[in-house]
Amino acid sequence: MPAGGPEGSPYTRLHGHSFRVEATVRGPARPPVGWVDDLGALDAALSEIAAGLDHGMLNDVPGLESPTLEALCVYFAGRLKARFPGLARIAVSRPSIGESCAMEVRQNGAAEPADLS
Repeated sequence: MPAGGPEGSPYTRLHGHSFRVEATVRGPARPPVGWVDDLGALDAALSEIAAGLDHGMLNDVPGLESPTLEALCVYFAGRLKARFPGLARIAVSRPSIGESCAMEVRQNGAAEPADLS
């Protein structure tokens, strides 16, 4: 069970959610096609990472011991940055309840809260 939550909170009991993950790449268009990056490859990488988490106990995954939206952003950024150097932003949401988190990805691969203004 997640540790550190408020006593009696439903978030401290075992529960499941569906998530949506969005990745943004930035940079100059590169020849010969004029893409910043191959979005098909990015989609495949996102699907591969998500498949590794699907129907699993997120708390048992290193780095997701407390599987917050923020931790999921950092998790996805850490697995994508090396393959997609233009990765600039990761957003994870739970559309069914309207919660979301967006993080900017720095050049060194670190993710930090995005300025949503």
